[in-house]
Amino acid sequence: MGATRLDIMRQFVAESVVQCIAGGLIGITLGFLIALLLRTYTPFPASVQKSVAMLGVMLSSAVGLFFGIYPAFRAANLDPIVALRSD
Repeated sequence: MGATRLDIMRQFVAESVVQCIAGGLIGITLGFLIALLLRTYTPFPASVQKSVAMLGVMLSSAVGLFFGIYPAFRAANLDPIVALRSD
């Protein structure tokens, strides 16, 4: 109540990007841990390059931005009264 359409779009897109970045960071952390475990307990020379990890974070933020725009646009165009009444 009182937020502009641009404010609503920014909030939805920011939420989507932050969730995807958090998921990307969790995935990268698991990748590093699994590579460390493989390298420690098996003869397999597993390693993760830092450039690939950074690429993963950038791609996850791009996915969040791409797939967050449409729901943000739909939410920004809703009538506030109708949005509050729906389940």
